[in-house]
Amino acid sequence: MKISDLKFDADGLVPVAVQDVDTGEVLLIGFANEEAVRQTFDKRLATFWSRSRGELWTKGDTSGNRLHLVEVRYNCEESTLLYRVRLEGDSACHTGNYSCFFRTLDAS
Repeated sequence: MKISDLKFDADGLVPVAVQDVDTGEVLLIGFANEEAVRQTFDKRLATFWSRSRGELWTKGDTSGNRLHLVEVRYNCEESTLLYRVRLEGDSACHTGNYSCFFRTLDAS
């Protein structure tokens, strides 16, 4: 399958789950447009589209905590990506935590 065959939403985006290839832990969820996916392959670094800033960003450009691409998978509907990565640094989350999923939701 080609990048251009992905089913981007009305805003030209697909959700991207990012997983540590060694631990299996989900590190973060982001969004990518076609250019972000292409840059991810070209740079071999996880690149996203920032919905709040309206620009491309490569994880680690400011923090140094880079997400080195191992492989990209896509779901059965061709509408979501999974970046399997190796983390360079100690945190994938902007809060300094290893993963963005460091809190547990209470059912109450």
